[in-house]
Amino acid sequence: MNRTSRRSYTSFAWLGVMYLLTAFALIPLGLVLWFTVAKGLPPALHIEFYTNVFRPVGVPGAGIKQAIVGTLMLVGMASVMAIPAGILGGIYLAEYGLARWAGWVRLASDVLVGTPSIAVGLFVYAILVAPLHHFSGVSGSVALAVLMLPIVVRTTEGSVALIPNGLRESGLALGLPRWRVSLQLILPAAAPGVITGALLSVARASGETAPLLFTAFGNQLLSLDPTHAIQALPLTVYQYALTPYKSLQDQAWGAALVLVVMVLGINLVSRWVLRRQIALAGQL
Repeated sequence: MNRTSRRSYTSFAWLGVMYLLTAFALIPLGLVLWFTVAKGLPPALHIEFYTNVFRPVGVPGAGIKQAIVGTLMLVGMASVMAIPAGILGGIYLAEYGLARWAGWVRLASDVLVGTPSIAVGLFVYAILVAPLHHFSGVSGSVALAVLMLPIVVRTTEGSVALIPNGLRESGLALGLPRWRVSLQLILPAAAPGVITGALLSVARASGETAPLLFTAFGNQLLSLDPTHAIQALPLTVYQYALTPYKSLQDQAWGAALVLVVMVLGINLVSRWVLRRQIALAGQL
């Protein structure tokens, strides 16, 4: 066997090992998706599962409308708080990265990314729930916003940093102040990456359970008042799965399937936006 053949066989063997390890890494994900679909699809096929609210055990027609609405409210309020602040923070780190406070902001973002979500829930409980003596959707959205903020900051910083300096110099040459160049020229050019980071933060917030246990707490009734306890899909999965009633356990699987589909959809959209950004950058 000559040297060329030996190299070809070695390359083929290691390529096979790579594919094997990749398939092995996908097994847990495949099992989770298979179990979730197999157990959650039967209740999720009924329209009343999405249009009805909680009903006592034994009463047919129960649904998770209160959890779906609550999740949209909590994630929506958290996005309003976290995404604008995170975008501005990311622009600050990318455009004024040599400033004194930039290092502290970057360090704080990195620490928040690795902070356990349950610790964030306890923190918000201590500053909002305990002093006010009641749970609320506002406190839950604040906890989710704290988790979303560092993701938006770091992804925005990376996206803005990729914009060529020529665009900045052209804006400054026209006499625009630095802040207008950042907001009116740099930010639109980095919009796909910024949107991707925002969607990833929304996906993470949608599946968080621990912070909501200490803040939003849950509510089996449909509530549109953010100053009171609010139900969410992760809370529904957690609470129903612990009950001994099969009907509630089936609803927990259905809620888990809805949550998985929601998070998967958000991640697919974010990947599509990122690929479009890469394609446009290649054309330029």
